[in-house]
Amino acid sequence: MTLSKAASLCLLLWQLTGSGGANAVVFVSSEINTTPAPDNFSICFDNSCQSISQLALSDDQWQGIRAIFLPGSETAGEERAMIGKAVARLEQIVGPMTGTENDKGLNKSSDNPAGHRMDCIDESTNTTTYLYMMQQDGLLKWHRLRDPVTRGFFFFGWPHTTAVIEAREDHSLWAVDSWFYDNGLAPEILPLEQWQEGWRPAGS
Repeated sequence: MTLSKAASLCLLLWQLTGSGGANAVVFVSSEINTTPAPDNFSICFDNSCQSISQLALSDDQWQGIRAIFLPGSETAGEERAMIGKAVARLEQIVGPMTGTENDKGLNKSSDNPAGHRMDCIDESTNTTTYLYMMQQDGLLKWHRLRDPVTRGFFFFGWPHTTAVIEAREDHSLWAVDSWFYDNGLAPEILPLEQWQEGWRPAGS
């Protein structure tokens, strides 16, 4: 992907999702299934959704995701931990389907030259898809899905995008950022305001 195309996608996201306040979930490509379900959903890869695969999970695979949320959470914090585990498990399942199982965090090169990579646009789009499916299946008791949010835009640092959830009780917004770590590891879930200030994991 050329820098200009990547910049255009980031600008589009920045314009559409900068407030995180839209009611409808915004996706970056018309080829992405905007009403994903476990038996019919899209996955982005190869940087800024240059490649998109249409996938389906088996009943057993989705039951495994449901099991992560049992017997249920008593607090929003407990549910966020469950969300992190569910996103990680979905990446583990989907990785071999798309050749992204060796994707490295922070856009690092994979040891497998034939493997596909994912940047923050891919990661935030896919995480939003996963969260949408969880929400539609009634797995999210304490949170609702919001639009992805982009921080920075060259003037304030390199653009970076994350999936976002909102706590139903106090309306606090939380970044769900799977880009920092290798495929199949739990995403960072932290207050969106802190994330927007440029937060990164220690040592990254």
